[in-house]
Amino acid sequence: MTKTARVYGGSLYDLAAEEKLDGQIMEQMIAIRHIFRENPGYLKLLGEPAIPEDERLKMIEEAFGGQAERYLVNFLKLLCERKILREFAGCCEEFIRRYNSAHGIAEAVVTSAVKLSDTQMEALKAKLEKLSGKKVYLVQKTDASVLGGLRVELEGVQLDGTVQSRISGISKKLKELDSGFENRTVWVFDIWI
Repeated sequence: MTKTARVYGGSLYDLAAEEKLDGQIMEQMIAIRHIFRENPGYLKLLGEPAIPEDERLKMIEEAFGGQAERYLVNFLKLLCERKILREFAGCCEEFIRRYNSAHGIAEAVVTSAVKLSDTQMEALKAKLEKLSGKKVYLVQKTDASVLGGLRVELEGVQLDGTVQSRISGISKKLKELDSGFENRTVWVFDIWI
């Protein structure tokens, strides 16, 4: 995330929180970010210098004016005017980070080889909430290289319960044991009675 995204996203959060619209604007920002990700050509079009600025602003108004909170529509227009609309995703991240911090919510990213069921996600969420003392919002990712188990990142701390991690841990312990005996003389006595 860039400094620009932090400043702009944080400023929008401050305004939204003051107006008690932070939850509503956050949901709308996430939806718009999703639209931009699914339609990268649209975002590129809104940043195209060959299209006059007033036409690009009109496109934003037509697309989001009737559906999104006025502060958010004006925010998109401001980013467009300043030619930094590409920073919207980062602004969204900062907004969400500030919202979560203010509301005692911790975001956790859980990575597994296969998609977890709703029941598994709820059980994991309950354990993480108990562990952190905060409400937890789970983001699920799949990674085929995860042999088994889960890897969870919660507030900058990585909890690695994957098979790969366990094998690495055992390997490390064996190496430590092996290196501990290198410089020692070992005497073996057989005592016969």
